[in-house]
Amino acid sequence: MSIWKRKIDLDVINAFRINTLVDTLGIEVTDFGDDYLCAKMPVDHRTHQPMGILHGGASVSLAETVGSIAATMAVDENHYCVGLEINANHLKSARDGYVHATATPIHIGRSTQVWDIKIVNEAEQLVCISRLTMAVLKRG
Repeated sequence: MSIWKRKIDLDVINAFRINTLVDTLGIEVTDFGDDYLCAKMPVDHRTHQPMGILHGGASVSLAETVGSIAATMAVDENHYCVGLEINANHLKSARDGYVHATATPIHIGRSTQVWDIKIVNEAEQLVCISRLTMAVLKRG
């Protein structure tokens, strides 16, 4: 059974990224299922730190992006979500290619949501694990 309260259209979601940090970093939502949402981000000059590896802040941006979109899709049109807290453990470096993030819910409540985000490299090795807490707010 699907957790989504809104229709997910990848083209519409990705159109919202134009002229934002998400666009600058090359993040693209790629897939979804009944209880997960996926996105990818290139590992290149936009997302490198000075040593030529994936910047931890870029990983956190990817995690917050995919988790925030998932949270928004899991509430009805009368509500919206904002981030309260995010943490990340950086487990493996990446130098090139793409990293892929998958957000799955830990808790979907009336006032908060908690999302688990796993980021892997193209060899499916865990690069970063993140937990995102979102506030669910009523539209005014």
